[in-house]
Amino acid sequence: MPVADFSLAGKVAVVTGGSRGIGRSIAVALAEAGADVCVAARKPEALEETLAAIRPTGRKAIAVPTNVRDIAALQNLVDETRRQLGRIDILVNNAATNPVFGPVANLDERAWDAVMNTNVKSVFFLSKMFREAVREQGQGGAIVNVSSTGGFRASTGLGAYSVSKAAVIMLTQVCAKEWGPDGIRVNCIAPGLIKTEFSRALWENEGILKNSTQGSPLRRIGDPDEMAGAVVYFASAASSFTTGETLILDGGGMA
Repeated sequence: MPVADFSLAGKVAVVTGGSRGIGRSIAVALAEAGADVCVAARKPEALEETLAAIRPTGRKAIAVPTNVRDIAALQNLVDETRRQLGRIDILVNNAATNPVFGPVANLDERAWDAVMNTNVKSVFFLSKMFREAVREQGQGGAIVNVSSTGGFRASTGLGAYSVSKAAVIMLTQVCAKEWGPDGIRVNCIAPGLIKTEFSRALWENEGILKNSTQGSPLRRIGDPDEMAGAVVYFASAASSFTTGETLILDGGGMA
């Protein structure tokens, strides 16, 4: 066995929000490391693009259209993954939303619920379902949550999003502590500003972009592919003694 074993051969991974951006990069990277992959998102046509990106790796890949706010749909995601790919070993909770930008005092109940149900509630309940499946299999597993640097510091205009991502960091720690005896490790990544469609309104804003790049030792924002390596690490045996941790991936901006 290698001293640092990053291989995911024989493993099956589920990636929510896997149709674009960070989620797509993670899904491809997991396949490159040897895992079969199920990608989930709301729009089937977008998921097909991710499957096309995975196919050159030679790994099996399936898409299960899923609205993560629907608890029944989350259970279907776990069940379909096991039915089509035989098992489930890795869960990447990447799906997230932020439908509003502006002062937190302007948030209405509908917007607040949309953020919390997508970014926190779905992570918790899908993780619980994953745990039950892994316990049945009896061979352990790994959960990787996707938070944000907004979970560590308040982001102007992104109040509810920041609160939700802070909750994901604590949820990571709580689940890691409680589920370690089940053989399940739970870790988290916290990206800074990454050039994705999700964050387009931020990096296309000259003021926000300038502030982000000037405040970073690397003097640039990140690329989705630069997030994927950390997820492979947390999913693999290379991190076998690591759980409950959140790795900040922001080019040193919070250093």
